[in-house]
Amino acid sequence: MIATEFATHRIETARHRTQWIEAGPTGGPLMILVHGWPELSIVWRSQLDHFATAGWRCVAPDMRGYGGSSAPTATNSYEIREIVTDMIELHDALSGTPAIWIGHDWGSPVISSMASRNANRCRAMVNICVPYLPKGFALPNLLQLVDRDLYPIDKYPMGQWDYFKFYQESFDQAAADYEADIAATVAGIFRPGSPETVGKPSPTASVRARGGRFGQARRAPADPRDESMLSQTDYDAIVAALSKNGFSGPDSYYMNDAANIAYAAQAPNDGRLTLPVLFIHAAYDPVCTTTHSELAEPMRASCSDLSEAVIDGGHWLMQERPAEVNTAIDQWLAAKEL
Repeated sequence: MIATEFATHRIETARHRTQWIEAGPTGGPLMILVHGWPELSIVWRSQLDHFATAGWRCVAPDMRGYGGSSAPTATNSYEIREIVTDMIELHDALSGTPAIWIGHDWGSPVISSMASRNANRCRAMVNICVPYLPKGFALPNLLQLVDRDLYPIDKYPMGQWDYFKFYQESFDQAAADYEADIAATVAGIFRPGSPETVGKPSPTASVRARGGRFGQARRAPADPRDESMLSQTDYDAIVAALSKNGFSGPDSYYMNDAANIAYAAQAPNDGRLTLPVLFIHAAYDPVCTTTHSELAEPMRASCSDLSEAVIDGGHWLMQERPAEVNTAIDQWLAAKEL
């Protein structure tokens, strides 16, 4: 595990505070790495170290609701529109020169929205696990792409996205269940993928039927941290950050479908992207099953300069396969002369 320490900075405007970690020369080309649920800036540790060493100015913010950044309580404070504005304020503070934007999980819809609406701020973008959906990363759009052979509608009406619906129907319980034992929750979430999950329904498809992610226990099982995924230092930092802010902010990203769809509809050219895009598939991701479903098709239809790479791993690729992630990005940067 890389144990590099990074410089910490923050910017505070009238509307929001963003804290970020940074590595690499301040005069280097800008790379901004945007995390998802329920992560923290340090999940990019391997990428920060690798690309900073190569001369990039690498910046990884704590996203709204996480770590040292603002954590408003209203769920509509987590609309993509608001979060993109956070990133614009951060980008301005970093000089505003066009950047390579890299996103994972919910970070991918954020940077995709940035690219579709603020192309002048983007040299190129990399989405990891979650593909670009030009109509918005929202449950109504995701349901249209569910593999109904694997998820028959009578048994799995929401497909693998049933957990998404659970947040919307049982928001307070979802947060309370995670918060009952945050250390166990984090340990249980950051697990490697397995080829044995391919072609089988994801546990996320039956969350509502179980009465929550953890069923009647209403708390995560006391599994130990997987040492191959998170160092003790990074695990402790993520647990501390989620203990401070709770899960209401992170879970609120799932609560704004209508607003996010409306925001996506306002993008120029129906959201079509002409800048270079790299999508990294996780072959064993049980939810974002982009190698075994139509989930990536809207992205393919809406990106005129799309490259794709497949890595044998689960959803948390940056922890499970850091070298492979770095290599895929390196090769794409070279191929696109970025």
